[in-house]
Amino acid sequence: MQKRTLGKSGLEVSALGLGCMGMSFSYGPPKNTQEMISLLRTAVERGVTFFDTAEVYGPFINEELVGEALSPLRDRVVIATKFGFNTAVDPRGMKGGAPALNSRPEHIKQVAEDSLKRLRIDAIDLFYQHRVDPDVPIEDVAGAVKELIQEGKVRYFGLSEAGAQTIRRAHAVQPVAAVQNEYSLWWRRPEEEILPTIEELGIGLVAYSPLGKGFLTGRIDENTTFDSSDFRTTLPRFTAEARKANQAMVDLLAAIAAQKNGTPAQIALAWLLARKPWIVPIPGTTKLNRLDENIGAVDIELTVNDLDDIDNAAAQITVEGARYPEKLEQMTNR
Repeated sequence: MQKRTLGKSGLEVSALGLGCMGMSFSYGPPKNTQEMISLLRTAVERGVTFFDTAEVYGPFINEELVGEALSPLRDRVVIATKFGFNTAVDPRGMKGGAPALNSRPEHIKQVAEDSLKRLRIDAIDLFYQHRVDPDVPIEDVAGAVKELIQEGKVRYFGLSEAGAQTIRRAHAVQPVAAVQNEYSLWWRRPEEEILPTIEELGIGLVAYSPLGKGFLTGRIDENTTFDSSDFRTTLPRFTAEARKANQAMVDLLAAIAAQKNGTPAQIALAWLLARKPWIVPIPGTTKLNRLDENIGAVDIELTVNDLDDIDNAAAQITVEGARYPEKLEQMTNR
């Protein structure tokens, strides 16, 4: 597995990480614990070193899973987790309502202590603010994480779905190692302001939902049915009508995959890897064959001409449907 460094931070991770959320949360009922432990450990054996979780995933059970699976392999992995939701008030807030936020410094420090215990580690490698809290100045947030870094409880600071000016203000207090954003061929808004800002500042990008929450794999169509606990049932982009309209993007990936002897998912990931050397996608999966398929994307090389062809073709496609319900979208790019 190739390695990448997140910006100028010095934090080195595998070129492809693993998003762990779906093992416990959002994509239907929690999966079998022992099967997921086996999958996580196999990912390490395959060369994946970068694992992404958060206290709100469950809440709490995803961190516990990651901790149980990876604590015996601690010296081989980089673990990222997140703070910023008030799980006591609204543990299921990410289902489409307006989640309760809490990034007060004292709360951040308590979350860090609790996450350390669940993850069975002495220091959190990368600690993200999950969503910007408009009631707490970002300088106070960055200051709280800075103190945790000075205490040795956190190694690096990250932000998720923050706006460009917020990133600059936070970075001035405590250098930001990585910004986590949804980024894929069908959600390219980070290219407008976020990518230029973090490139200027020397910050890495961790791309979540790089496979469009599963849609860009080509295994979801207008006839797919989702479990009632699957949060995609709340997303405008996943209505049957939107899925039918958005099939054109999958068809594009499939056409390129045929030329490159790959799969649509591999092309979607290879496209991200080819954009910038400081971009690290974190596709999630609960299946070993999909893990191996995703890892195979690292070996697919897209040339400058390939990227131009993809961009030109994608520019002709209008993606239908908002990515989040309005209340959740309002919490991004602050």
